[in-house]
Amino acid sequence: MYPDLETLIDLQRLDQEIAELSSRIDTFPNQIQSIEKQLNDFIHAHEERKQHLNANQRERRDMEGEIQVIRQKISKHKDQLYLVKTNEQYRAMLKEIEGEEANIRGIEDRVLEKMIESEELQKLVTEAAGRLDSEKARVAREKAELEAAANTSKEERDHSVQERQELAAKLSEDILTHYERVRKGRGGLALAEVREGKCMGCNVLLRPQLYYDVRAGEGLYECENCARILYSRERLSTSAETEAETGGPQAVAPN
Repeated sequence: MYPDLETLIDLQRLDQEIAELSSRIDTFPNQIQSIEKQLNDFIHAHEERKQHLNANQRERRDMEGEIQVIRQKISKHKDQLYLVKTNEQYRAMLKEIEGEEANIRGIEDRVLEKMIESEELQKLVTEAAGRLDSEKARVAREKAELEAAANTSKEERDHSVQERQELAAKLSEDILTHYERVRKGRGGLALAEVREGKCMGCNVLLRPQLYYDVRAGEGLYECENCARILYSRERLSTSAETEAETGGPQAVAPN
């Protein structure tokens, strides 16, 4: 097989690897941010519940204090019952006492509601406090795993970039320029396989002579429709078998 074609096939494979690794690397910051947000949201919710519980307890204390004030008023009014001069004053005093007692019952109902709410909040606060350390440990572990994976991917990409530079140096400037131009204009793929008489890059039928020339693998040929450099997988297989028998280097087909 034409040596430059083998080099171009390897170059495209590396470009695809580099693109995939770069895409993967770009996802790591968002993934790390996402798990950090999970912990921050957990802590924020925990702090809000604690504040709500404290507010609940303050409200209960205030209402219980209000009840004490009203009871003192009731006690004072009962003492004043013996001092009133008329039945009308006596009935008015009794009505005021009844109103204050009804007020106490209403406040006590609200206190009971706050107590039930407090029990539920206390349960949530206790559970969250027990989970907080494990949540911090989980997030730290997952963050470390993501950072390690990001570093590994960066190392793999650096290695592929170095290998790509070495391969590109083997090509003439004209061929490399053509490859780069087509790659940028064709979604990152400058080479396309031929199969059943078609360019698989654009799915257009090739002229029979061009198809034959590509399958022969003795030079560089491009699709007359999409300008991609063409190769035959059948020819790659044949070339690899021949080189294996002779101990020569094997061409690597793109993934």
